[in-house]
Amino acid sequence: MNAYYDKKTIRDIEARGKKVLVRVDFNVPFDEEGKVADVTRIKMVRPTVEYLLNQGAKVILISHLGRPKGKVSEKFSLLPVAAAAEPVLGRPVFFCPSLDLKEVKERIEELPEGGVLLLENIRFHAGEESNDPAFARELASLGDIYVNDAFATAHRAHASTEGVARFLPGVSGFLMEKEVKSLGDALTNPARPFVAVIGGAKVSDKIYVIDNLLQKVDKLLIGGGMANTFLAALGHNMEDSLIERDCLEWAGEFLRGPAKDKLVLPVDLVAAESFSPLSYTVIAAPGGLPAGWRALDIGPQTAAAWDEIIKEAATVFWNGPLGVFEMENFAQGTLRIVQAMANSRGFTLIGGGDSVAAVTKSGMEEQIDHISTGGGASLEFLGGKILPGIAALLDR
Repeated sequence: MNAYYDKKTIRDIEARGKKVLVRVDFNVPFDEEGKVADVTRIKMVRPTVEYLLNQGAKVILISHLGRPKGKVSEKFSLLPVAAAAEPVLGRPVFFCPSLDLKEVKERIEELPEGGVLLLENIRFHAGEESNDPAFARELASLGDIYVNDAFATAHRAHASTEGVARFLPGVSGFLMEKEVKSLGDALTNPARPFVAVIGGAKVSDKIYVIDNLLQKVDKLLIGGGMANTFLAALGHNMEDSLIERDCLEWAGEFLRGPAKDKLVLPVDLVAAESFSPLSYTVIAAPGGLPAGWRALDIGPQTAAAWDEIIKEAATVFWNGPLGVFEMENFAQGTLRIVQAMANSRGFTLIGGGDSVAAVTKSGMEEQIDHISTGGGASLEFLGGKILPGIAALLDR
């Protein structure tokens, strides 16, 4: 992880008069009318874009939107994003509706120094996700410098996230730098006690994260559907709760291992007979669920105990909801943890995805020290994996 600190940033380059390709994450949500519903991801790259523009660079923004699978689709066009980006960036954002190399180059030539051009969805090209070297070389021919400011895609070895850096000098933007520092400090030099809260549905998706975090943390709190597998491995009858039976042996060995004293599991659960926002719920201890019922949230006793653990922590990392938070009757455990982190005196980090949605729902974003833009990327980073989008950048 320390090697990531040694990557060059836009402070280390001269961008004046240069054409700068900037990989951003404008994979934003849309409302029912087809308008951008949340511009947070655009706001987060504004410092990088402004820095380059103030140097007189031509800034060419590259992003994906959704999963068009290499085919042009109006549904996934970035044209509405260009319009939404203008008031956020405070300047015109020109748009290139094609990925045809000749047309893109013409648009770039027409772009004034200090101008911004957003390319059409990079995933409309089949060579993007396959990291086709020929396509990466084409992308590189569009600019003089490459900047990666899309941490959320850094775990993908795609043409615009890794391949292009083989042909152009590549550095990180300010958002990428902030992500790496915040998450890296938590792993390499955390203020202690260091507490991690891991939720979500499947333990199989996060085995490597749990293994790596256990070497770093003082306490690991596991909730959500993934806690059911651990509770079942302890011998509790979890009735119809989500359990990954092919992970039971691993969970059992883990619970008998040297790090078992760091692990904190729920002591009570919110259970329901049906997966519905209108379903009747009960609070039950693990193994005490009514026949045929399923655990869908951590219980109030667990939330209160975890609140105390978080209160005493100096560093807290959280990824993954602790219940089916989209439904109000199964959201209270997750919201209690958001509140505990917001009230914490320690350094608080939240790792992307549904966790961010839960914080947004609570309205407590300003009370969290760092909210990562990358769900999968932050998990792989914390799991000790090499992120190709960062590894490809220039070392200092």
